[in-house]
Amino acid sequence: MSRLEIVSPSRARIVMEELYKNLERRIEASPPGLCPVDMSRAFLELAHAQTCGKCVPCRIGLGQLEKLIENVLDGKGSMASLKLMEKTALSIMESADCAIGYEAANMVYKGIIGYRDDYIEHIAHGRCTCSYNQPVPCVNLCPAQVDIPGYIALIKEGRYADSVRLIRKDNPFPTTCGFICEHPCEARCRRNMVDDSINIRGLKRVAADFAGEVDPPKCAPSTGKKVAILGGGPGGLSAAYFLQLMGHQTTVYEMLPELGGMLRYGIPNYRLPKDRLDEDIKAILKTGVEVKHGLKIGEDITMDDLRNAFDAVLITIGASTDKKLGLEHEDANGVVSAVEFLRDVGKNIIKDLTGKNVCIIGGGNVSMDAVRTAKRMGAKKVSIAYRRRVADMTALPAEIEAAVAEGVELRTLMAPSAIDVDENNNIKGIYVKPQMISSIKDGRASVKATGEDDVYIPCDILVVAIGQNIETKHFEDAGIPVSNGKIITDSTGAFKEMPGVFAGGDCASGPSTVIKAIGAAKVVAANIDEYLGYHHEISVDVVIPEAGLEDKSPCGRVELTEREASERVLDFEGVENCMTEKEAKQEAGRCLRCDHFGFGIFKGGRESIW
Repeated sequence: MSRLEIVSPSRARIVMEELYKNLERRIEASPPGLCPVDMSRAFLELAHAQTCGKCVPCRIGLGQLEKLIENVLDGKGSMASLKLMEKTALSIMESADCAIGYEAANMVYKGIIGYRDDYIEHIAHGRCTCSYNQPVPCVNLCPAQVDIPGYIALIKEGRYADSVRLIRKDNPFPTTCGFICEHPCEARCRRNMVDDSINIRGLKRVAADFAGEVDPPKCAPSTGKKVAILGGGPGGLSAAYFLQLMGHQTTVYEMLPELGGMLRYGIPNYRLPKDRLDEDIKAILKTGVEVKHGLKIGEDITMDDLRNAFDAVLITIGASTDKKLGLEHEDANGVVSAVEFLRDVGKNIIKDLTGKNVCIIGGGNVSMDAVRTAKRMGAKKVSIAYRRRVADMTALPAEIEAAVAEGVELRTLMAPSAIDVDENNNIKGIYVKPQMISSIKDGRASVKATGEDDVYIPCDILVVAIGQNIETKHFEDAGIPVSNGKIITDSTGAFKEMPGVFAGGDCASGPSTVIKAIGAAKVVAANIDEYLGYHHEISVDVVIPEAGLEDKSPCGRVELTEREASERVLDFEGVENCMTEKEAKQEAGRCLRCDHFGFGIFKGGRESIW
């Protein structure tokens, strides 16, 4: 008789593991608009099913919490029961034996604190405060509210020009976003429940590549109103586009030689070929936008000048300056900000870094742009020093993977401590202090020093990519409210004490993404139109294909391929390849058409006018 035996997983165990994966995908695809109280009940019920039953707080306490939440949902709850829920949750958190109990109770407690108004609304009125209409997830999560199912359906039918026209109803940068959008729309794609999210950004690229030149729609009759826009980046140009369509004459003031802002002077050509950026800008300018280059606010022109000459003024200056490390010798020769480093490249000032060691401080997308650019400038060795782990980097995972593939060295858990210079104030290297992972704060793991000796990283060039700042001094002097380095507006983009002046994009929100700047521009453009005494509507005369009843069986996601790393690192040409037409139609066919089959169909499935 053998003492031990090799145990194989039972059929039930195998099926359960698959169900766990299905549940994970379902949670990942949870759409906006769900009742948070009801979701708390569902999560708590799952947690209760996991309990071993050994300790009373978990076995009994979680069940009592379930009953209390059910009473609230059934209209039987009171403010006293809410207090009891809070007390019970705290008691379980303090006394449960393991994470199954205390983390489940903590989840309930966080909900009571975080969406208390929802609980009170259920108790007082028997209803939820949320919309409860389960909007189309991808559209809802797009800051510009682009009709994503609509343009995907058009791509499926090969109507690429119509797809571009539909995108431009909400976003005048379809080509640019096809290359570099961070695609928040994909995060809650319901296709995740079946297999994987739709490659929405990739399909946008398909529409832009296959459509050819598509003219913008005709502008409304002139209103005679004039709007000044400070900044020719994505936010300013988007606002100019929409205001021109509404019949208002816009003038964009851009201090740099060409339009595009950080799209041109911050994102390298290999990620966003500038001839493709120019396609979007050309279409925007066709609407009649006037442009004045080389004028800097506060030096060449003032806010008073603009307010006297225009009916409205929009501030969209972005975040174009850099943050400092705060270390001695940061002004040494060879120490540059990522903003300056990338701006020079955008101006076609390409330095020869052959034989040089380059170190970049930071872990965001700007840092990845800087390191990959340094490789293309011939640097012998390029490394990133980052004080947290790779998992904590804010850069897109694809960008990190691409940098590593191109030969960039990641030096994680290393915090800058001192800059080493020679007698001529030239940088020689940087000392970094070893870190270790520590407690989680606000959902992110913090770090602390290990106590080990500093590590020395020799470098000829040090690029600082730890964030961007906003030039606010002139605006603050002009009476525009500024706090924590940002321009402070109300939710409409306006200022209560300064009628006719608006702000939006990175200068108001802090450094963010291109699509968020476009979304903010759309909002502010509509509100400027209202301020000027109008109510123009933006629409498009594109007929969306009817949703079919095709089989939606699992199918792999089509990913965009890239040029080989050994080849692409030698130049600044685009690295990403577009889908083929066959791949695009397959990927478009994976769309579940939530605009038709979801709740949205009761309201027509889409917002065709804004």
